[in-house]
Amino acid sequence: RGSPRSRPMSAQEPPRPPSAAAESPEPEPGGPYEAVVPHWFYCKVTDTRERWVPFSTQDSERLEAAHGAGQQQDEVVVPTSGGRYDVHLRARQRVAVYWEEEVSEVRRCTWFYKGDKDNKFVPYSESFSEELEEAYMIAVTLGEWKKKLESPNREVIILHNPKLMVHYHPVASSDDWVSTPTEQGRPRTVKRGVENIAVEIPNGEPLQIDHLVFVVHGIGPACDIRFRSIVQCVNDFRNVSLSMLQAHFRKAQEQQQVGRVEFLPVNWHSSLHSTGVDVDLERITLPSINRLRHFINDTILDVFFYNSSTYCQTIVDTVASEMNRLHQLFLQRNPEFKGGVSIAGHSLGSLILFDLLTNQKADPEEDEHCAQGSRTTSSTGGIEEVKEILKKLELSEYCDVFEKEKMDRQALFLCTVENLKEMGIPLGPRMKILHYISSKTEIKVCFLHGLCSRRHISSHSIPLTQGPLSNLNILLSQVSANYPQLNYKPTIFFAFGSPIGMFLTVRGVKRIDPNYSLPTCKGFFNIFHPFDPVAYRIEPMIVPEPEFEPMLLPHHKGRKRMHLELKEGLTRMSVDLKNNLLGSLRVAWQSFTRAPVPALEAGSAEAEAEAGTEKQPDTKPEEPPAAVKEETPLINVGRLNGGNRIDYVLQEKPIESFNEYLFALQGHLCYWESEDTVLLVLKEIYQTQGITLDQPLPGSQ
Repeated sequence: RGSPRSRPMSAQEPPRPPSAAAESPEPEPGGPYEAVVPHWFYCKVTDTRERWVPFSTQDSERLEAAHGAGQQQDEVVVPTSGGRYDVHLRARQRVAVYWEEEVSEVRRCTWFYKGDKDNKFVPYSESFSEELEEAYMIAVTLGEWKKKLESPNREVIILHNPKLMVHYHPVASSDDWVSTPTEQGRPRTVKRGVENIAVEIPNGEPLQIDHLVFVVHGIGPACDIRFRSIVQCVNDFRNVSLSMLQAHFRKAQEQQQVGRVEFLPVNWHSSLHSTGVDVDLERITLPSINRLRHFINDTILDVFFYNSSTYCQTIVDTVASEMNRLHQLFLQRNPEFKGGVSIAGHSLGSLILFDLLTNQKADPEEDEHCAQGSRTTSSTGGIEEVKEILKKLELSEYCDVFEKEKMDRQALFLCTVENLKEMGIPLGPRMKILHYISSKTEIKVCFLHGLCSRRHISSHSIPLTQGPLSNLNILLSQVSANYPQLNYKPTIFFAFGSPIGMFLTVRGVKRIDPNYSLPTCKGFFNIFHPFDPVAYRIEPMIVPEPEFEPMLLPHHKGRKRMHLELKEGLTRMSVDLKNNLLGSLRVAWQSFTRAPVPALEAGSAEAEAEAGTEKQPDTKPEEPPAAVKEETPLINVGRLNGGNRIDYVLQEKPIESFNEYLFALQGHLCYWESEDTVLLVLKEIYQTQGITLDQPLPGSQ
């Protein structure tokens, strides 16, 4: 390594470079020297481009404290970035904890120079920064400036004065004998201390974690329109959640009721495509339009893989085992964590989670509790069902006998010949009742036998107490696989841009029983963009009769988007104009077609005018304002989300409303940076803890 060398300044002074945006006051020549405050950075490599990113203030202080205290120890590990990355201090490496990622270089930074490509400041190596700091200290103490230093790779740095320090690139010479560094070429600015460079340093994340959310991706390795991975997209989602917490949960944060929600990505695509299937596909793929075929093999074929029993097993095993592994690792690293766990899925990932959740087994205690609840709630209704059965069998005269014996539907199906004889039922009616019981029992037994043998599911895990046999179509329609169990019970299931409704319909499920709920998860939200071509609704499968709109997701700033308000206002105005115009035309037409008697014309005009004013109140209520439409309807959408609404639609942006087809793909990939989506997730999670928004948003449930 080259050591700092002081030389007399013989070269012409270069032009003064532009100063940074936020500079700290520099010492006057000959003044007291103050040591530079270091800040820790890590190197992020994207597409072969290096970018130095500062740690948060919180993490940098923690690293500096560990550096001062444990410098001589063999292995000092400091958790950073909310515990998602560990920094191995001696090796100067930043390692991902929960997922696989390239190791990043870590540097304790004090001196920086401006790079060539993007004008970002790049830190010098730690050893050369110490040399620069030593030369700077001598210059400040003695007041001797215009110091020239030579870096190890023969680059020249000149300290002209405290506010002007320049870095020169070496110029290649044709003369091999000339190897003296020169100050030719384009000068680059040199800065001392992180406070003098234009870089945004985050404060850090709250230490308290209130809730854990696992996020499962959809088809392909890329999750947004910029072809970023699930890790990068979930990072965006987490960052938006931190800003939404500051904006909408400020009171709870001040009272230390709210910390943050941790979001962890779950990757299954790499495991699926490491099975060797890509080699088999490559062997049969045509050579033409190579890039398109490769894209299809890597993304769209994931849907077909999931519908194959072989690869479906690989996918569900990977997702379940990865979520269980992440959950166990998270608890090991956060032993004080007492919060709940929720899961979220995007696109095909939401379908994978839905199939997993429908095949979870509830605790026997919960099953017994549900059975007792169903028995108590259906005791009176069960007797009525028995009366309907007897009426169907034309045996209504025996209703009093069954009511006297307190026979409900369940007791009826347990009846034997001897029981009916003891009740005094004659032979003919007795045979009808027994035939009805046997036919229904055979159907149920055959149905369950086929289901269990095909699906490897024990019969006690099937939610018989939650409704009629149509519920079991959800299980029956799934691809044959052995669905693993999760180590926890999710609080809420969030589906973003989900095709669950379409897949259930294609599988033959026409209706979800209103009494059906996921065995271990009581919350379910289906969130979608109005132009998302992959998203489908769930509520019409539960309540098919009345047509009703999904819940409009409130804007995170507490209002509707302006273009939607304008559209509704214009629609309302056009309806009013149409009604008034039609009324006027009707009056005019009727006055022209009447007999031309002057007395009658005046009277008829007045009568029609009165009729028109009487009819107006009848026509206006037919078109209520959109805001009323959102708030007033109380629709029973069953128990899938605990009786609450399931379908939530985002508000499209003004530019998206110009062309639905142009923004269709963007509509499917917009959820990662959607403040409205993140705010709904946070609102529902914290509502389970009794914590609400500072101010309720209009139109929210």
